[in-house]
Amino acid sequence: MGHRILVIGAGVMGTGITTLALRHGVSVTLVDTSEAILAAARTRIAAELRMAQLVAGPAETDPGVLDTATSALPAIGGADAVIEAVVEDASVKADVLATVSAAAPGTPIITNTSSIPVDELADAVKRPEDLLGTHFMNPSYVIPTVEVIRGPRSGEAAMAAVAELLAVLGRKPIVVKDAPGFVTSRLLHPMINDAARIVREGTASAEDVDALMTGCLGHPTGPLRTADLIGIDNLVDALSVLHKRTGDERSRPCDLLLGMVRDGHHGRKTGRGFYDYEEVFR
Repeated sequence: MGHRILVIGAGVMGTGITTLALRHGVSVTLVDTSEAILAAARTRIAAELRMAQLVAGPAETDPGVLDTATSALPAIGGADAVIEAVVEDASVKADVLATVSAAAPGTPIITNTSSIPVDELADAVKRPEDLLGTHFMNPSYVIPTVEVIRGPRSGEAAMAAVAELLAVLGRKPIVVKDAPGFVTSRLLHPMINDAARIVREGTASAEDVDALMTGCLGHPTGPLRTADLIGIDNLVDALSVLHKRTGDERSRPCDLLLGMVRDGHHGRKTGRGFYDYEEVFR
């Protein structure tokens, strides 16, 4: 029998992880709160599978099977692992993880988070040894490395099972210790916040900030195009977590980012962020 995972949350990261899994022959049950959300997710996943083939070439295995559901509970028993990919809100994640862990003792449970400490969420689960963190990058079906977070209570069996799953997915895990923001977000997110402040202060345009970071410092896309890819709303949520848990003022979301969230300009997924993406929606 092939691998099967349960992905909870059909947003940007949930659909991206699902796309990655399907391309590598892993079947997925994708769960969210409504059939409308799931229908939109199916459309997005189909588009991402086509994009992945253009970027990475044809898949080497037959694709996995995609099922969708509005409840995780019926599908838990057949899953090799559960990946929670809901919004970057500790209380929402804790509620989901509590429900899943009560129904799936012994099944590896992965919280996909960019900033929330795993051990903070482990208090919500029945067996803390089953829980660990991952930070897949966007788009996860393109970026080959995954930050894996081992909490103080994460067990050997769960760590080994997730290492095996990531190998099937063709991803290189780098395991780090638990801390707010881990490594990637702790470094990247304050830098993006500083870049947004520079634009807000009128020192340079978003285009010029990114051009300098790519042309002079070798950043592959520039911090503000990266912000649009992450999602400005997701970025603000993660910065807020970092600021609250570390006290680092560089992580206090700047006014420009907060205003963009209020105005609904969340980046590529809404068609407008620091840049316009109308062509994505045609």
